[in-house]
Amino acid sequence: MPVDDGEAISLFEPLMVSEGSPARGRLNDLALELAEKSAAFRSSLPTSVADALAALVRAMNCYYSNLIEGHDTHPIDIERAMRNDYSADPKKRNLQLEARAHVEVQKWIDEGGLTEPPAAPSSIIELHRRFCELLPPELLLVENPKTGERIAVVPGELRTRYVEVGRHVAISPGAVPRFLDRMHKAYNLPGRIDPILAAACAHHRLLWVHPFLDGNGRVARLMSYAMLRAALDTRGLWSVARGLARQEAAYKEHLAACDGPRRGDRDGRGALSEAALASFAEFFLRTCIDQVEFMESLMRPDRLRDRILIWAEEEIRAGALPPKSDKVLKAVLYQGELERGEVEGLLGASDRTARRVTSALLEAGALSSQSTRAPLKLAFPAKYAGRWMPGLFPEQGG
Repeated sequence: MPVDDGEAISLFEPLMVSEGSPARGRLNDLALELAEKSAAFRSSLPTSVADALAALVRAMNCYYSNLIEGHDTHPIDIERAMRNDYSADPKKRNLQLEARAHVEVQKWIDEGGLTEPPAAPSSIIELHRRFCELLPPELLLVENPKTGERIAVVPGELRTRYVEVGRHVAISPGAVPRFLDRMHKAYNLPGRIDPILAAACAHHRLLWVHPFLDGNGRVARLMSYAMLRAALDTRGLWSVARGLARQEAAYKEHLAACDGPRRGDRDGRGALSEAALASFAEFFLRTCIDQVEFMESLMRPDRLRDRILIWAEEEIRAGALPPKSDKVLKAVLYQGELERGEVEGLLGASDRTARRVTSALLEAGALSSQSTRAPLKLAFPAKYAGRWMPGLFPEQGG
């Protein structure tokens, strides 16, 4: 049995920014603003476009979450991994497998895989298990910095050893289940604002507990993603991970500050600083709002249509797409989807030409279809993101 040193649960209080905190009013306003902007963005997108975007956001979320851990796997390579197209370079292949694991877990969340609230111990353990069991053995080893000993990480297993993370000495391994139970009780909240704030606060407190030997950062970001998805019904259309990765130094400084003790009588009533937790929550919520605004600007229908149709015209001129391909894309962009039988009439061309244009757009990855008879829908392949959705992630090699 792992050793439990009997640490008091109050060691990581407060778990939420209290109603009496001077920052609480500002945080409530930010949570409401986030809820309103997220709902407006979600309702502005046709379902077929939203589904395609959610698939691309999974690759984006994975890219930025792994980047925070120092692992750079471009979304084009992530997409290749999803098609079982792996690099011959073992190191690159391992990172592709790691990325695929992250995407698969997020897809599982998006499809309603979590049966308990995201901050429940069983959910946290299941996120870790699902992520780690898809990793290659080389990525399931951690090294003890003091002894050099290499230790295997078991998927879904809470740590059985003492750990230090930077200056933070984590609680004893046997105490982890008690602290996770307390988190579940603190963060399983009703209402509109509290569940949004909980996603921010739980993010740090899970990292403070450090329940696993490795993978805590990814699990914390997946947990917060799931909490925000549930609280805001985001449909997976935006990701806080992109914002956190783009401000990585500030993100890590905030997390380290939250490990600090209470700073005098006016800093809440817990052992840890409530002011630092409030500051991180504000940073986290502002980052979320920034990401919703960024995605909303990319997906403005008129601008998105213009960028995609300019791309299509260039591809036609270069001979990469058949003539009139842009007409089919335009119809899909305006209607959300297009029945295959409508392509012939739309183009005023033969059935053979209609089939050739359709298959060229499907092969290029610009359109997708569930089967040979299903309607045509827009796809957002990572390889075109630089043109269609500039700034979503860096150009490959850039």
